Amino acid sequence: MARKTSKATEKPSPDPIPARVDPCLATLVDKPPKGPDWAYEVKWDGYRLAVHIEAGRVRVLTRGGYDWTGKFPSIADDARRLAVKTAILDGEAVVLDDKGRSDFGMLQRALGRLPSPYEAGAIVFYAFDLLYLDGRDLRRLPLCERRRLLEPLVSGREGAIRLSEEVQADGDEFFRVACAHGLEGIIAKHVEKPYRSGRGEWWQKITCKRRGSFVIVGFEPSTVPGHLGRLLLAARKDGELVYVGGCGTGWSHDLSRELRNLLEGMVTRSPAVALRRKGAVFTEPVLVADVEYRAWTDDGKLRHASFKGIREREDEAGVFELEP
Repeated sequence: MARKTSKATEKPSPDPIPARVDPCLATLVDKPPKGPDWAYEVKWDGYRLAVHIEAGRVRVLTRGGYDWTGKFPSIADDARRLAVKTAILDGEAVVLDDKGRSDFGMLQRALGRLPSPYEAGAIVFYAFDLLYLDGRDLRRLPLCERRRLLEPLVSGREGAIRLSEEVQADGDEFFRVACAHGLEGIIAKHVEKPYRSGRGEWWQKITCKRRGSFVIVGFEPSTVPGHLGRLLLAARKDGELVYVGGCGTGWSHDLSRELRNLLEGMVTRSPAVALRRKGAVFTEPVLVADVEYRAWTDDGKLRHASFKGIREREDEAGVFELEP
């Protein structure tokens, strides 16, 4: 006679692996939160990615849900070497400069359409969260538990996938040191909170300078023939593009010429924004500039904007959105 299996001894059925997870996004605050419930990390200056390891395949998805596996071959290859059957890693793809700092412009050139000394193999993925592991959805667990499971998988590795280290420190002091070393800022995370898609207070970012991504809608030529004088930029508002000023610094002599050549191939007679500006050359709104700036003017324009990188607009989840 067959013996019945006790429900207490039955293995729980595995959780289905999500096809995609909307990322948890950090809220910008002025000061780091304090207390033992907060852990801190370096704010990486790169592309937010989710690495999906599934039966027979690896997918690298952008924040907006685009499959960019082909753009990050070294990350996909290294993911296949991890000691897991199925997993979803949350993290940031970066290129490091000679001082170990992530540089968005270097990453763009490694990926992009401009000439670059950096190859795709120079791109490193810093994993800072684990959302799924071998049949178990981890998002309901507190961050400290997710990190406990993540660290053995990627800690100490020197390949394309590495661990984004947590720092147990005074938040104000860590922020001061981060800014002194030329980093973009820090991230503070509540160690007892589950993983929640969207923007919330459980993850907070404190930046040394403000940063945003804006659609390039045109340019002004430089007085130097063949070079770029100023990029014309737009943000999103109520589904439309709105002009938010320009950016005239942040590129080298050679990059200025390369950007000008790139934009010359996208000139249009139909501006994407309502703007009349003498000398302006309007372009198709297909590229996005990553820009560092100090503040906004009273009439809604960027103040002291400096160019940091360029990318295609196909994944526009990160384009700056103005309040309605």
